[in-house]
Amino acid sequence: MTEPPTTIRCQREHRVATLTIDRPPLNILDIPTIERLGRTIEELAADPELLVVILRGAGEKAFSAGVAVQDHTPDKVGPMLDSLHGAIRRLRDLDALTIAAVHGHCLGGGLELAVSCDLVIATDDARFGLPEIELGCYPPVAAALLPQRIGSGPVLDLILTGRTLTAQEAERTGLVTRRVHWGGLDATVRELAERVRSKSAPVVRLAKKAVRAGRSLPFSEALAETERIYKEELLPLEDLSEGSAAFLEKRKPVWKHR
Repeated sequence: MTEPPTTIRCQREHRVATLTIDRPPLNILDIPTIERLGRTIEELAADPELLVVILRGAGEKAFSAGVAVQDHTPDKVGPMLDSLHGAIRRLRDLDALTIAAVHGHCLGGGLELAVSCDLVIATDDARFGLPEIELGCYPPVAAALLPQRIGSGPVLDLILTGRTLTAQEAERTGLVTRRVHWGGLDATVRELAERVRSKSAPVVRLAKKAVRAGRSLPFSEALAETERIYKEELLPLEDLSEGSAAFLEKRKPVWKHR
């Protein structure tokens, strides 16, 4: 029996993992690809040393142009949504910082994957859209996630018109964290990952944990939780003392990652 082609590639280097959706030219997300992505993210979640996960698309034309139209049929849409939403939940629950490196088309389920990452770095040629309305449906993740991020009006504009945003427009609305020229995507993402990797691993994870609280809770509850994390989980770390000592001694800190 012939082994099916690997549609999700995972490359590990030190504390950084790069996940590549490998179905060029448009990196369409069919159910097997989505399931493989979910399993790979689940495997990464079990690694306590991991600090950064980069998600990208293969080839030159797309991050991902979304879920296969064939998987929107009534007999397949239920399993497709279960797989996609499961993968996205796992992605959002990762303790590691997640970065979407976006170029070309970033549409539908591809957009939902990208904005589920902590940071979205996009090239000038990137194009963002939610065309599901043309298929007689809407994107559930975008409807649940984006109103808090960019406002309900802009989200309804995208969902109900199916129009496409340029990278500049997406940056202005808040979908994109940072916009770079095409040739600068790899270097920008590598530099960002390296800067995070050079920090104390437990402090990075606790900082993300605190921001997650700020993202999901009302301010007073969020502040209580971020204060609790600081006092109960950050203060006991040896790296906190090392960071203060290194600053006072005017040297680079030597992190023990504990």
